[in-house]
Amino acid sequence: MPTRTPVPAIDVVLPCLDEAAALPGVLTALPPGYRAIVVDNGSRDGSPEIAARHGARVVHEPRRGYGAAVHTGLEAAATDLVCVLDADGSFDPGELPALVAPVADGTADLAVGRRRPVGAGAWPWHARAGTALVAALLRRRGVPLRDLSPIRVARREALLALGVADRAFGYPLELLIRAAAAGWRIRELDVRYAPRAAGTRSKVSGSVRGTLRATRDFAGVLRTMGGDR
Repeated sequence: MPTRTPVPAIDVVLPCLDEAAALPGVLTALPPGYRAIVVDNGSRDGSPEIAARHGARVVHEPRRGYGAAVHTGLEAAATDLVCVLDADGSFDPGELPALVAPVADGTADLAVGRRRPVGAGAWPWHARAGTALVAALLRRRGVPLRDLSPIRVARREALLALGVADRAFGYPLELLIRAAAAGWRIRELDVRYAPRAAGTRSKVSGSVRGTLRATRDFAGVLRTMGGDR
């Protein structure tokens, strides 16, 4: 029988705040060789215990904020390539290998998903409008993207070396601006975007208030990094 080539391990950082209802489905859907690092950001619904029962490594980040959780996850990761994925069930972990491929083969430094909604209510109008506005500002800065999707792949050491400072919702925007300024080759690939798992609620797109809060953080990043040219 032919010998199978071992699948290189890839760590997957999943920032988590009260995602108990979604975690079992997300964690069991990870492809072989993809190891979950669930970064608990203060959950009160038993998310850390559920993640551990489903084989994830659980680390805790007491500072509230998406960027804080992602950064802690990157520091905890041990593999060369690292994925970041929301823990709410809106993305299919089975699509991660397609994002990993261009980074692994050296044709891209950062691969990000462009959300393609597959169900009613997956991407509310206010969240989509806010994303379109910020993405347009990014393109004016030379960042060739149509989305600021929270599913992405890059090399761990390179990500940490970018020095992203935002620890709130502005983290992905600052990451993209810094990556473009550093000359990174950024590849955007379509990914399916489904409604969140029942029993969970988005901290951003789930309400107009959440979207406005994220937009505020984005605006702060743009001001700090020189405005929208």
